[in-house]
Amino acid sequence: MDNVIEILKARHLFEAMTDPALETALRKPVTLYAGFDPSAPSLQVGNLATIMALAHFQQCGHRVIAVVGGGTGLIGDPSGKSAERALPDVETARRNVEGIRENLSRFLGQPAAPARIVDNHDWLGNFAFIEFLRDVGKHFRMGAMLGRESVRARLAGEAGMSFAEFSYPLLQACDFLKLFDAEQCVLQIGGADQWGNITAGIDLIGRLRNAVAYGLTLPLVCDSSGQKLGKSEGNAVYLDAARTPPYDFYQFFLRTEDVDVVRLLKIFTLLPLEAIHDLEACVREQPEKRDAQRRLADEVTRLVHGEDGLRAARIASSVLFGESMEGLRAEDLLRVFADVPSRTLSRAEVEGRSVVDVAAASGLCASKGEARRLIESRGLYLNNRRVETPRTRVALSDLLDGRLLVFRSGKKTFVLVEVS
Repeated sequence: MDNVIEILKARHLFEAMTDPALETALRKPVTLYAGFDPSAPSLQVGNLATIMALAHFQQCGHRVIAVVGGGTGLIGDPSGKSAERALPDVETARRNVEGIRENLSRFLGQPAAPARIVDNHDWLGNFAFIEFLRDVGKHFRMGAMLGRESVRARLAGEAGMSFAEFSYPLLQACDFLKLFDAEQCVLQIGGADQWGNITAGIDLIGRLRNAVAYGLTLPLVCDSSGQKLGKSEGNAVYLDAARTPPYDFYQFFLRTEDVDVVRLLKIFTLLPLEAIHDLEACVREQPEKRDAQRRLADEVTRLVHGEDGLRAARIASSVLFGESMEGLRAEDLLRVFADVPSRTLSRAEVEGRSVVDVAAASGLCASKGEARRLIESRGLYLNNRRVETPRTRVALSDLLDGRLLVFRSGKKTFVLVEVS
């Protein structure tokens, strides 16, 4: 079997493991899991690193389980948080679980070894409080729990920590124990901030089953300024097209700094390392071409949104950066300009009329005089072609796909005209 630990290290997906014996254990197929918190109806780019790590385990012949936290999500993981998060109601949590199930199914459904996707509410929701305290709580010592850095930091602050949050590691430990019993799962992986939660499960399995289990953590993925790529940091890029459209997703990766692009290619793509090394040479020798950034944007957008999503993102990029619109389909343009002002005009108001009249009627310009001045200053564009003179008239051949016009002022102000 391929050495998955070495693969993860080479791709910046390895932080630490709880026991060096894990490398020996991984010489044979094992069952492992990672958990995903349903605090939103979609995962985001920060979660994609964990998904890619699971994919590498799959490719190396290991059996993967993805746990959606329908139960733990009702409490909220305090790891890395300076204050208690707002708890979702049951219906919101249920919708979030379904959204995350959909996200995960896109990445982990390899035909040869599809991942199992489970909801921990299926077992945590059945616990009675007294049963939980007797069967789980009695095996955890307060001193060790209070000694964790995340707990100490919270208790030292004004916000403190609720008993519900304090109990969170016990719930996650129950997940590991349940999967150990039902699926022979011996490994949990997660971000570096999950170390305490992971070791809680390992300790519980050791106490109750007198068995060895393992943990492995991944570095938290940060941008070039050191900000964590996560929804709680205000820079979230979601995996759901309804929350982050493919164009915005594509542009996020296209804007990657040179200093970050090779690392992100290793983390977020399955490109062979040899191909990434070639792109690294391009960054070093011809950075102005941004070949590595384009390849990163292509690969990750295709992975998350498929070929159709990548095609839509490329079209949007070309259109919004001033390239030709000739031959584009109306549905593509409507998707690109879904969030810009639009106006419906009749064919009689458009065909053969002065571009000055139509630009004013579209709402791009407040008046015909403003439209003339914009043309004279070389700042008015029709379908990304500069309008050279106020005498220009709109022809039938100007209609994109027979029914759309796009006016632009300067570089970024667009109005879409639908011709009825």
